[in-house]
Amino acid sequence: MRPGPGPTAAGEVPAAGEEAPWQAGPADDGRERSARSVLTRILEPGDERNGRWLREFGAEGLLARLTADGDPARALPGATERRVVGLRARAAGVVPGRHADADHGAGGRFIVPGDAEWPTQLDDLGDARPIGLWLRGGFDLRRWALRSVALVGARACTPYGAHMATTLAAGLAERGWVVVSGAAFGVDGAAHRGALAAGGATVAVLACGVDTVYPRGHTELLGRIARQGLLVSELPPGEHPTARRFVLRNRVIAALTRGTVVVEAEYRSGSLVTARSAQRLGRFTMGVPGPATSGLSAGVHELLRGEGVLVTDAAEVVELVGDMGALAPERLGRVLPRDVLEPAARQVLEALPGRGTATARDVARAAGVPEDEALGRLYELQALGFAERHGTAWKLAPRPIRGSNARRGDA
Repeated sequence: MRPGPGPTAAGEVPAAGEEAPWQAGPADDGRERSARSVLTRILEPGDERNGRWLREFGAEGLLARLTADGDPARALPGATERRVVGLRARAAGVVPGRHADADHGAGGRFIVPGDAEWPTQLDDLGDARPIGLWLRGGFDLRRWALRSVALVGARACTPYGAHMATTLAAGLAERGWVVVSGAAFGVDGAAHRGALAAGGATVAVLACGVDTVYPRGHTELLGRIARQGLLVSELPPGEHPTARRFVLRNRVIAALTRGTVVVEAEYRSGSLVTARSAQRLGRFTMGVPGPATSGLSAGVHELLRGEGVLVTDAAEVVELVGDMGALAPERLGRVLPRDVLEPAARQVLEALPGRGTATARDVARAAGVPEDEALGRLYELQALGFAERHGTAWKLAPRPIRGSNARRGDA
């Protein structure tokens, strides 16, 4: 079952497929929220020094220090003059209110810590916590994140990797779990499509603004996610991705979800960055095994040699991240007819020769049981189709021929 639509920050539920308007969130004087939105245009995501200053001075106080004309060396404790000058240069190009119209036109909303929609598990990132989140889509992020799993992996994935990502995502969606990924080519795209195909919920955490289409090849997919799911970013509308931003957004994916599943990854992979972030945060980390001869399996297998848990389907993922008692079904091999026999009967059956016949006395001696018991078991095995009687001798019943390699007398 797909999670139901959550209220917007203003408490309204948009109609199906309708995007929420750009809302301010819970009633406040707006100054702190406005300062945070401006800071997302000045500070790069994930910098713990920025987070420490934000915690110490508040958004308004930090913004004032970045826009004041005082001594750079005294503006921010522990910062070099070069760093302060650089931040002030960026701040000079950002005027509060200048981007309001563009932000409104992007068709989303901005949430900050303390909002009803803010996922509190992001607070586990400490000073690396996002300044705020820009969202596009008409559903409640906090509600969805409570029951979510990250599916990440290689961009240049194999058909096997795409199949596993799609199947896992669809299985999770059918069980009511939200699939979170990064909207990249390869495994990410397959995960989003699998969730959507199953009528489920999916969240794309972007390394660019929620109004920026990247990669271009996912224009249609990102449009579907905006209508049927959520686009999430630390970066304001209009921002474009960089290599560093891709790496830093992975910590948000890890913190937002209950666990991270890696499907195909080389030794050097952003997916493993997500998995390591999840491990540091105490989240579950899982990996889907692949061919040992494939370089795209190497990173996953290294993860599985450590703290990662091997998973092969959605049921095994839910067993880890779900509620108590959500166990995956027991995996059993093919059940053979002899498996249902009592141990004593199976012992007599194994005493019959593979070829030729044997008397009841010979069978009893080979099975290590009294002759009367062996004879009784032989009649039982005859009734069940395992043995045949030929005068005073017994032999194995022929097995049905299933192919040219089938042999009579095979146990």
